[in-house]
Amino acid sequence: MLQESQLPDPLLLTCSLQQEQIRSAADNILAKGLDIHQLSKEELVWAEQKSLHPFSAHLAIKLARSRQVLLNLSSNLHISVVFAIYKEHQRILRQDEHPHGEDFLSQKVKQMSWLCKGLNNISWDMTLVDDGCPNGSGLLAKDILLKNSLQKHVKVLFLKEAIDNKHPITKPMVNTDDSRKGGAVALGMWESLNTEYKQNNSHTNHVIIYTDADLSTDLGQCGLLVSGITDHGMDAAIGSRREASSIVIKGGERNDRGKLFIYIWKRLLPSLANIIDSQCGFKAFKADVAKKILSNLTEKRFAFDIELLLKTELNRSKSTTNIPIAWFDSEAASTTTDLQPYLPMLKSIAGFYRTYLPKNLEADGFADFIDNLNENNWKKLLQNIPNEITKREPDEFIKYNGVTANELAKISGIT
Repeated sequence: MLQESQLPDPLLLTCSLQQEQIRSAADNILAKGLDIHQLSKEELVWAEQKSLHPFSAHLAIKLARSRQVLLNLSSNLHISVVFAIYKEHQRILRQDEHPHGEDFLSQKVKQMSWLCKGLNNISWDMTLVDDGCPNGSGLLAKDILLKNSLQKHVKVLFLKEAIDNKHPITKPMVNTDDSRKGGAVALGMWESLNTEYKQNNSHTNHVIIYTDADLSTDLGQCGLLVSGITDHGMDAAIGSRREASSIVIKGGERNDRGKLFIYIWKRLLPSLANIIDSQCGFKAFKADVAKKILSNLTEKRFAFDIELLLKTELNRSKSTTNIPIAWFDSEAASTTTDLQPYLPMLKSIAGFYRTYLPKNLEADGFADFIDNLNENNWKKLLQNIPNEITKREPDEFIKYNGVTANELAKISGIT
């Protein structure tokens, strides 16, 4: 299906030429005339042989299937893409301007342009929200838009301005320090509900997708999320790095941390039993559902993903689906790695349990354990994650609960 020798291996997110090569490969796949079902079968075959093909080849076939979803869509659709920017003053540059430069803004526009090219029933917009960046990421973004004439589809918002103007979606924040991505994404999603296209067109479908600033997830895969909503009747579709046909390049240390995080929050929120990868920065929501769940959102930091998913499920049970994606870890200059957000996220999740769900004996024990955790306890636990957790895959944590809150407390040094 592909001439893999012509595809980049290894993939470098800082190389724009490689992005073009992968999209060209996806076009070549589509030119073979396979329908969506045939593409899905090919994708599964390749996923069963992950190690035999480079990441770029797996991504190309996912991009092809994603675009095929939109090619098959007869109704009108508008896609809004939202992401927060914070200390992205390096990755927003080109590689010739900085070693970590991904030129992510221009690349994201190219990804969406490729996905929607030639489709008169599909339109899109993109909203970047400066999350109080001390390095002026938002101003850099506005400058790049102006220099490259990208303002047609893209706008930049500043969370500080929204807070100062007492925008209702920013409550209860009083300054940008109260946000760690969540406040910025919520603002961007809310503003996307009122995009200009609504005044001029009668689109029957409006899907809001939020992602991360880096290029870990190629936006050419947006069609995969759209399919979960338009073709399968879901209210939300979330990109997952934990499915059998997910293709992931990721560091091992962060993987073990992620497993521990998933194990603990699974004990607290059984309503989200079918969701494994809650923190993947690639999620889509029906616009009318987004309006409901964004109202009175309490979490403006990194756990906002989980509150949105929980409110979606409480609004309509089993309305969220997991979508296997291709994901390449952009760990260089990662703000998430620097901030180590898992402990504050768990404390927020304990609050979600107590706010939204009925009391449960096991959940009570884990919520109490989380309440007693401090940074030193958490670091000790991260250095001694039980093998019973690390040796298992996260989907097993739906049923497996063999490590108790008391055992984790002892490992953490909580007496």
